[in-house]
Amino acid sequence: MDISKVGVIGAGIMGNGIAQAFAVAGYDVIMRDLTEDFVARGMTTIQKSLDRLVARDKLSAEDRDAAMGRIATTTSLEPLADRDLVVEAILEVADAKVELFRELDGICRPDAILATNTSSISVTKIAAASHAPQRVIGMHFFNPVPMMRLVEIIRALQTADAVCQTVEAVSRSVGKTPHIVKDSYGFVVNRVLVPMINEAINCLYEGLAEADHIDDVMKLGANHPMGPLALADLIGLDVILNIMETLYQGFEDPKYRPSPLLKQMVDAGYLGRKSGRGFHTYGD
Repeated sequence: MDISKVGVIGAGIMGNGIAQAFAVAGYDVIMRDLTEDFVARGMTTIQKSLDRLVARDKLSAEDRDAAMGRIATTTSLEPLADRDLVVEAILEVADAKVELFRELDGICRPDAILATNTSSISVTKIAAASHAPQRVIGMHFFNPVPMMRLVEIIRALQTADAVCQTVEAVSRSVGKTPHIVKDSYGFVVNRVLVPMINEAINCLYEGLAEADHIDDVMKLGANHPMGPLALADLIGLDVILNIMETLYQGFEDPKYRPSPLLKQMVDAGYLGRKSGRGFHTYGD
């Protein structure tokens, strides 16, 4: 399948990063979100990210300007009708994703590939919402998208071989390293990573050590580049909670029960870096 036109739904942290990666690689991109303010903020984030790459001599000013010129924005789904590949990067809420894929069915070309950037939700369930489930696949990027090399490609029960092969090739074309995994709650990375983060939160909740010390011992003792609580702040505590709840409900296994402290932090609005406070405090 020949892919040249890409649609990205969602202009937040993941969506604008995905749009940037495709635009830098030469793809024609349309980035969609619900309001003009959302898409404007997404474009501003992309501009700043590309400016940093230019300042570090990792990208020329000409290539930066060309990449920005390849991204159009919209608040409607209709302009995605001509896209070869559409990547969904909205909130990690199963019902919202299922409803969106139903809408895309009536808008996108019959041969267009529909990908979800879900970090934990069943891709098989999302694919079932489509009249052509064989064209639906998981394309899980990692934050920050421009820097992180992995794309976890999740094959739903319905996904066609050709779709899987095409998405694998497209991932490589944007400088990523794809790994194909079976559909299962949390897939591989988050099924291993997020319960570890949850256990670190439980260590803090039970008073075993302070947050800085928990992060330090994992960096020094396990050679992790970032401590688990600092990583949770980077990902977003609301995202961590969503993933834990998906694992807990999906597997019905108590080992995936979210920490009470994690729930309290989200209830308090202490979501990590994006709110200025999580397990650590962040300035401007």
